[in-house]
This record gives sequence, C-alpha cells and structure tokens, in this order.
Amino acid sequence: MYDVAIIGAGAVGCAAAMELSKYELSVCVIEKNSDVCEGTTKANSAIAHAGFDAKPGTLKAKLNVRGSKLMGELAEKLDFAYKQNGAMVLCFDENDISGLEELKKRAELNGVQGVSIITGDKARELEPSLTDSVCAALLAETSAIICPFEMTLAFAENACENGVVFRLSSRVEGISKSDKGFVIKTSTGEVTASIVINAAGLYADEIHSMVSSTPLGITARRGEYLLMDKAAGGAVSRTIFQLPTKMGKGVLVTPTVHGNLLVGPTADNIEDKDDVSTTSKGLGDVKAKASLSVKNIPFGKVITSFSGNRAVGDTGDFIIQQSDVKGFIDAAGIESPGLTSAPAIGEYLCEIVSGITELKPKNNYKDTRKGIVHFNSLSYSERNELIKKNAAYGKIVCRCETVTEGEILDAINRPLGATTLDGVKRRTRAGMGRCQAGFCSPVTMKLLAEKLGIKVEQVRKNGVYDTDRGHCDE
Repeated sequence: MYDVAIIGAGAVGCAAAMELSKYELSVCVIEKNSDVCEGTTKANSAIAHAGFDAKPGTLKAKLNVRGSKLMGELAEKLDFAYKQNGAMVLCFDENDISGLEELKKRAELNGVQGVSIITGDKARELEPSLTDSVCAALLAETSAIICPFEMTLAFAENACENGVVFRLSSRVEGISKSDKGFVIKTSTGEVTASIVINAAGLYADEIHSMVSSTPLGITARRGEYLLMDKAAGGAVSRTIFQLPTKMGKGVLVTPTVHGNLLVGPTADNIEDKDDVSTTSKGLGDVKAKASLSVKNIPFGKVITSFSGNRAVGDTGDFIIQQSDVKGFIDAAGIESPGLTSAPAIGEYLCEIVSGITELKPKNNYKDTRKGIVHFNSLSYSERNELIKKNAAYGKIVCRCETVTEGEILDAINRPLGATTLDGVKRRTRAGMGRCQAGFCSPVTMKLLAEKLGIKVEQVRKNGVYDTDRGHCDE
C-alpha cells in the first residue's frame, strides 16, 4: 500500500517522484519499460526554453518560466549537464516582425527577463553563420540547453535515494477504485495506492480512461531530427529558432551540451503512437528548413537520425488536474515546453496532492546527488588520480566519446543502474559518438552480462531479460 503511485518514469513522472520524496510519504513509480527516460523524454530538442513563446495565463507559461528558473540550480545540486547559451528566433520578412514583437510582449507578460529584438545585421554579428535572408531576430538570453537523459536520471536517482520505489518493466493493465484508494493491476502484480498520478505521456489518455468516464484526448506528434558529429558543433553557439506556427516552434539548429549539432524537428500528427521511424521526406524537410536559418550546415557530418513522439493534448494547454475521480490526478498533454517545465510540474503536482492528504516534510531529505564521473571532461592530472584509485578508469571502452570501463561499471552499479546497452549509453554516452556503438558494444555487453549474471547473447539493446521464462521481452 503506497500513499502515491506515479504511472510513467519520464521527465514529469521522475520530477514528481523527486518532489514527493521530500515528504513523509510512501511513493511508487510504475513504468512499463525497463528503464526511466524510455519514452518522449529520450527524443527531443533538449532545450530549456526561456518562456517567451507560451500564451500568457496558461499553465504552459507559468510552469515554463518557473522550470527555467529552477533548472540551473537543480543542475548544480543534482549534477547534470546544463548550459545557458541563449536563443534567437529568426524573422525572414520585414512584414513578419510583428510576430517577434508579439513574442517579446508574451515574454514581458510571462515575466521572462533578457528578451530583445535585434536587426539582422546584429544577429549575424552574434552568429556569423546565419543566412543573409535574416532581417530581424528575437534574442532570449536565458534560454539554455540540457541533457534530457542526465536530467531525468538525476531526478530518478535522487527520488530513489530518498525512498521512492521504482517498479520498472511493469505495464499497467487496469485500475480499479477501492475503499482505500486504487488497485493498479500491472504485468508484475498489483499495486495499491491512495493517490494515483497519471504521467504516462503518449498513453495518458488510455490510463485516464481506466478510471474516468470523462474524455481526455492525446495525439502523437512525430518530430524527426538529424544529429551531427562534434566537428560540426561550432556552427552556432545559440539555439536558433524560426518564427513558430500552429504546429510548433519549427525547425531549430542548436548545439548540444556535449558539443554536437542538432537540427529538427518536423511536426507530423500520426495515429501509431509507437511509430518512431524516420522518413526521407521528413529528414529532407529538416535539411531544407534548417538551411533557411544557417549557412553551410555540414550535413555530411550527420552521425545519426532519430524521431520522437510528443503527446499533444486536446485543450491546447498542459492538462494537470485532479480528475472527476477523487485521488486520481492527470499530468497529460505535456508537449513542449514540457521538458523545461518538468521540475515546476513536479511542484505543481505536490500542491494538488497536498489538497488531498497532508504533506509532512522529511527531516533527512537529501537534496544533492553525484552523477557519473565523465573521464573525458577531466584534466590529465584528474584522470591520473582517478586511475590510481580505480584502474578500471584507465581502460577506454568507447573511443569516440572517451568512455572508460569505470564509468560503465558505475552506470550499472549505481541506484537504478543500467541493464541494457541503451541504458549504459544514456548514462555514459558510450555508443553516442561517430561510430554509433560499432566499436564499444562488445565490451559493454560483456560488462553487462557479468554484472547481470546472464549470457552475452542475452544482453539487450533495450527491454528486459526474463530469467523465469528464459528469453527476452520487449
């Protein structure tokens, strides 16, 4: 019996778990995948938006701005990658400058600082790679870039260290109301909880319908991206947007916190929520639209393409509220700026929970977390000292990203440790470089097999090995 059960271990679910772990509550996170950050959170633009785009008065605006302010402090306390690099929104036609003025007005109403409109010449002075067709731009100084994997894992590990239970590889199959709260039937057994938070992302509508008869609509919107090698990472220093449309913020060009260059996404509504394929047309559109913003983008240095589906709600705003069934709380339709808003959404969900049950702060809450030491970021003297303490850090496994055996072992052994190749990749970047795991996979698989006590051929890219039935399940 838990006080709160959270369904979904993406950015929102893990942020809620972290916030609730500050109080004297028993909390459980239920996730159908074998790891956190396996859904929408793992495939997005990795931007901490300043908050100038959201319509004033909406939850998106309120929580975006709050989340943006929280992000830097959380990154320092929880040790995940964050860089306030600023952003520009480009205008290509003087007749559309009113669109920039509208965004600036929204920024002022939303309480966003450091926003101004500059000329095309000034924009090119700051970002020399911008095209000659840029006639004006909105400059937002507080926009930032993050690593969504590191952020979500940091939230989850902090929650875990503060007592939250994570039930991974547990698919929710049904929810029934009882006198004591809710009985959640999962693929790994039943969970009983007084309060349920529905943070199931693309599937929040299906979870909602297990309890409530009121409609909640979610549409999957697919976005395709191209990721380029670090040799292309210096093309721009800021995140470069185009004036947004009703389908979203358009195609962006941005550096990543790890030094790559990312362009995308497209915005296509699709019926199959699991369809994360890329298309020649979609990637062609990304190249064409990105080239309107930035000259000579080195598309020859693309190392991978990917797509992610975001959950678009039917209200035009985040849907964060207690449903018509007392104790069942929806956190649905968390599209952009959902990643930025996640910490603030966690706070907001705590407020809703406090209206249902009393929240007593813990005396022993731990508000810091130490992430995996990234060997590649250390000085030579720091590397030598680390190797003296642990020889495993002297063995390079991933040449592209300079990831060591010590880092991979840490990723496997730490709270909520990795159990798959993708799990190791998201924690250490082993496999994210130029060769896309072509060199490091065999050694990583060997290390996983040894620590998990399974055969090398049973190690999965993702999913979980079923020891009872002797085979692997998705």
